[in-house]
Amino acid sequence: MKKYDLLIKNGMVHTAVDSFESEIGVSEGKITAMGQNLGHAERVIDAKGMLVLPGGIDAHCHIEQESSTRIMTADDFYSGSVSAAFGGNTTFLPFAAQHRGQRLRDVVDNARERARNKAVIDYGLHLIISDPTQNVLEVELPSLIKEGYTSFKVYMTYEMLKINDGEMLDILALARRHGALTMVHAENNEVINWISERLLQRGYNAPKFHAVSHSPVAESEASRRAIDLARLVDARMLIVHVSEAEAAHSILQARNNELSIYGETCPQYLFLTAKDLDQEGMEGAKYCCSPPPRDKASQEAIWKGLKNGTFQVFSSDHAPYRFDESGKFHAGRDASFNKIANGVPGLETRMPLLFSEGVGKGRITINEFVALTSTNAAKIYGLYPRKGSLVIGSDADIAIWDPKWVRTIKKEMLHDNMDYTPYEGMEVKGWPRVVINRGRMVVEEETLKVDRGSGEFLPRTPAEAGRELPISSPLSPSRNFGAKLL
Repeated sequence: MKKYDLLIKNGMVHTAVDSFESEIGVSEGKITAMGQNLGHAERVIDAKGMLVLPGGIDAHCHIEQESSTRIMTADDFYSGSVSAAFGGNTTFLPFAAQHRGQRLRDVVDNARERARNKAVIDYGLHLIISDPTQNVLEVELPSLIKEGYTSFKVYMTYEMLKINDGEMLDILALARRHGALTMVHAENNEVINWISERLLQRGYNAPKFHAVSHSPVAESEASRRAIDLARLVDARMLIVHVSEAEAAHSILQARNNELSIYGETCPQYLFLTAKDLDQEGMEGAKYCCSPPPRDKASQEAIWKGLKNGTFQVFSSDHAPYRFDESGKFHAGRDASFNKIANGVPGLETRMPLLFSEGVGKGRITINEFVALTSTNAAKIYGLYPRKGSLVIGSDADIAIWDPKWVRTIKKEMLHDNMDYTPYEGMEVKGWPRVVINRGRMVVEEETLKVDRGSGEFLPRTPAEAGRELPISSPLSPSRNFGAKLL
């Protein structure tokens, strides 16, 4: 009988489409056998009573990244990747963020250098494009896409990051030509500014007014507009961190019309509400993010979207700014709501929260959980089947979950570099006991087992990337005159 480096026995395997009993044999970092009575191994893990899942892929997190106001996030590629691993992730996709006047190539080189000797799990990089010059569009982006940077994010808000509709069309058209994917932060900047000015004129400065200024209308209008721009040029698009019902409905309608539109949502829109911003003093600043948490009805709409195909990806949007002058209060402890750093942490708690409240309470199935937290991201972002799957030939990226492990979330138990968690005190049932990346034991017995810098960079495949996969049906160019203009 063959001898493996690692053999996982007696666990129930769950993928995005199936659940079955199987042993998993691992050799040289790959899954090389699945079945029963596979033989012997250097190391055997008895997973009796456990769930054997693909390692999570957090496809949206901000790690060692400067904001447009030049505030550095609290987590670097070491603390961020360690935190991700303890939450069941084996891959994450942070950003290389371009600010106005910067060359994309320099931005990418800088991000790669920051990650190289720190990350403990595998990683890729999205780009953020805020300055789509002729050189960026004609030289830098096409070259970087060929090198495996096949997704980029653009903003419809934030003064120093937003692009106009014409620039977005240029980027969408380029992405279509080169098999890349455009991610969009969809909020109407003028609506937000118009409301903010009137609130501030009346002395409404407290953190809770952040949620008021970011009206759901700003998000729903921008989402519809972004979808129409993508429809014009027949481009693939993913709308990130969706928080409210009308934007979600627009995405589902686009998908029902066979547009190549994807949706993403995040924990803050399932587990937080605008009331969390309404606290004594500046405590509400801990919950300021954009879009902001909404109300209970919006939470239910987002849960529904996870079930009905609106959302393909559930990401953390981990944006760690500490509760001090280095982060949230970079503009001062008494800063008005529009000067508070935007973002909440959630890298390590993303999957346990969704498992406990989703799978544990019957809102989604275990297979839907795997799809939302791992497999769909691998498909959409050009990592499948190497990542996000448990099949022969894929990387041995495996998380062994204890579905009965009850934990109360406390800041002290987490591994990021933050000084708070917005989910403090929440009880969850289900957490990974063992996390394996490329056959390496990353987390075991609540202990990190790998060295700093041992994660690998993942260049991704520009495809007709993802069009051939059964996530979305593309729109035929014959049905879209705009495609003929490209």
